[in-house]
Amino acid sequence: MPSLGKSLGSIRRKAVDLSQFKPIRESQLSPEETLPLIMEPASDQVDLVEWVRNNRAEVDQKSAKHGGILFRGFGLKDARAFQEVAAALTNELFADYGDLPKESLAEKVYASTPYPEDKMILYHNESSHMSSWPSKINFFCMIVAKEGGATPIVDCRKVYNSLDPTVRDAFTNKGLTYIRNFCEGLDVSWQRFFSTEDKAVVEDHCRQAGTTCEWTGKNNLRISQRCRGVLRHPVTGEMSFFNQVQLHHVHCLDKETLDAMLSIFSREDLPRDVTYGDGTPIEDSVMDHIGEIYEKHAVRFQYQPGDMVSLDNMLVAHARDPFSGPRKIVVALGDMVDGNALDRAGHTA
Repeated sequence: MPSLGKSLGSIRRKAVDLSQFKPIRESQLSPEETLPLIMEPASDQVDLVEWVRNNRAEVDQKSAKHGGILFRGFGLKDARAFQEVAAALTNELFADYGDLPKESLAEKVYASTPYPEDKMILYHNESSHMSSWPSKINFFCMIVAKEGGATPIVDCRKVYNSLDPTVRDAFTNKGLTYIRNFCEGLDVSWQRFFSTEDKAVVEDHCRQAGTTCEWTGKNNLRISQRCRGVLRHPVTGEMSFFNQVQLHHVHCLDKETLDAMLSIFSREDLPRDVTYGDGTPIEDSVMDHIGEIYEKHAVRFQYQPGDMVSLDNMLVAHARDPFSGPRKIVVALGDMVDGNALDRAGHTA
């Protein structure tokens, strides 16, 4: 009988080729639907923050191709963990966004838009009605709604290519003018939006941003901003339907809400409105057409707790479906883009 030591010594360990191991598994919602790309851990040992940091260039490339990524199954538990991943996905998170309330447990994370649960928030590219906007927007699901509550997303390259050429040309050539009235007790106040109580600071900010502002009534503010209606993506070079026209056009309000608004405000004093860039009205029929194209290409999926969705804000618009029951989605924005600098660099339509 051979000695035990000799037997153990003669056993060779089998080599493991780690170069073939991929810690992330990729898939799609369906073979024909490329948005979003789904990334899931291939093992229990994947640290998403560390993996993103080590593979940032690849992630950015896939985000530009697909428009967005759904990170699922990585065990993200709270807003702080979400903020860490969002920070790894961006060069800098934006911490001074006046349109959304901040999440108390993470300084660069915001609660989602406080809007009636029974109404849809229509499609929009975040902050596209302003002179600067985030190039990336990230959503994190903490509590799944009992019913509804999806975040529909749509590839704005498909929207641009599907629009009636006459409509597309009008948005390209004329651009848009957004009008916003800040009045006490409705929507966010101008003080919170501009993070100041000083009217002179507001006026200076508007001057620098190319925004027209005027004080109305006792303490109300009206601003108007001329913006593009479409955009050439600075990385891919593709054309994208980039705006917030649905959120601002009164035709998109349900009749009950519009009637209530018009019983309180004149048309020029409505909280939000939008025209073509030359001040002419955008036809209701055009808005109906745009709404049909958005829904034609919209993608919906059921949230799971811990889901994180990272979108290229210049390629993908998002919305929110009505819902019931508790729902908590938080948001992180990153890598701000200066629209004027984009124009100077030649990234125009």
